[in-house]
Amino acid sequence: MGWLSFMTEDIAIDLGTANTLITYQDKVVVDSPSIVAQDRRTGQIIAVGKEARQMHGKTHENIKTIRPLKDGVIADFEASEYMIRELIKSIPAFKKRLFPPSLRMVVCIPSGITEVEKRAVRDSAEHANAKEVYLIHEPMAAAVGIGVNILEPKGNMIIDIGGGTTEIAVLAMGGIVCDKSIKVAGDVFTNDIANYMRTQHNLFVGERTAENIKISVGAALEDLEEAPEPFQVQGRDLLTGKPKQVSVSHAEVSRALEKSVTRIEDAIMEALSNTPPELAADIFNSGIYLAGGGSMLRGLDKRISIKTDLPVYVAEDPLRAVVRGTGVVLKNIDHFKTVLEN
Repeated sequence: MGWLSFMTEDIAIDLGTANTLITYQDKVVVDSPSIVAQDRRTGQIIAVGKEARQMHGKTHENIKTIRPLKDGVIADFEASEYMIRELIKSIPAFKKRLFPPSLRMVVCIPSGITEVEKRAVRDSAEHANAKEVYLIHEPMAAAVGIGVNILEPKGNMIIDIGGGTTEIAVLAMGGIVCDKSIKVAGDVFTNDIANYMRTQHNLFVGERTAENIKISVGAALEDLEEAPEPFQVQGRDLLTGKPKQVSVSHAEVSRALEKSVTRIEDAIMEALSNTPPELAADIFNSGIYLAGGGSMLRGLDKRISIKTDLPVYVAEDPLRAVVRGTGVVLKNIDHFKTVLEN
């Protein structure tokens, strides 16, 4: 294999419940929904990523859309393996290659993951032509992506709100001192909104529409400084069966999300109560950092700040903080050896 070593390429993967991101040579080259479309009759996968997402909720009985990752871990092994392979193939620099390159990968995993789930991630990566696979916990990668020095003897609190899980971790000296992982995140927010539309407006909306509401007028507080315009929602009237349109404000969405946001607040308070006193003093000075798509919910940082009496900072481009950090770790693999699992 020695003479082939020049063909080895380094890539970093943030394998998320909602989106999968890949960096290559310090650039995010793939940012795709974690979804595949499968033909029920043949079992063949017919679309991956954005193409499959367009079909989501609009398929006939012979085609089903699958989200192979659930709560940040692999739920459908074959579909996830195929999706990873196809997304790697779609990296522009690899398309021109005659042979697929050998890969050295750093892959993100949730902090509450089991050994069996780790094995599934590693196997999927190896089947996608990875010769070396390193795993890094998401809060650790998010901290590096935000620009926090995770190797110094100083406590930092990171909250990564993804699609399937909210990861809360206190980091110091390249390790997780205490963490809390809860299955309340972006997907639960989307379901809360769909349920609210059903119960309050008698309007049946699909997952994609509920997600559009979350992005357009999603909020954790009713009282916002810069409130978005009400959003026009189309769906099916549950009483008449006819398509209809209603207007939804951010205040309504904040009421719909109240229970889920409270559960995240409670988990943060629990993590803080388990933090050693010296690290708690550091967090008092440095504040809390938010990353992940869920941290973009309007007013969430303010609400967490009110609950904890601590300053709360949202990462720049929070959706890509984790994959950015994974890329930095990959580039300086010897420096970050202690935070990786291989």
